[in-house]
Amino acid sequence: MRTILSTTLALCALLLAGTPAGASLMQDPAQVAGKAPMNLNAATVEQLETLPGIGRKVAERILEYRAKNGGFKKIEELMNVKGIGEKSFLKIKPLIHVAKPEKASGGD
Repeated sequence: MRTILSTTLALCALLLAGTPAGASLMQDPAQVAGKAPMNLNAATVEQLETLPGIGRKVAERILEYRAKNGGFKKIEELMNVKGIGEKSFLKIKPLIHVAKPEKASGGD
């Protein structure tokens, strides 16, 4: 009896995993949140803090890195910031992007 019940539960789990409801759990985190990816070259400390695993100190380090290096050229540069390793980067990768830093316009 237990074997039949276990088998039935296992089959139900497999069937549910193949449904659109199960597929929605595996969507891109940026799509689930309903937001466009965050531009690392324009984000504020407060915006960066909304990323998973990014606290105030790390957000401030991101801004320091950005100012020191003239902005991010590619998102992988984020791993050069102390406190962001490969695991942290992979969690936030779908939530970020890099647009070219805007240059100050001056006619002098």
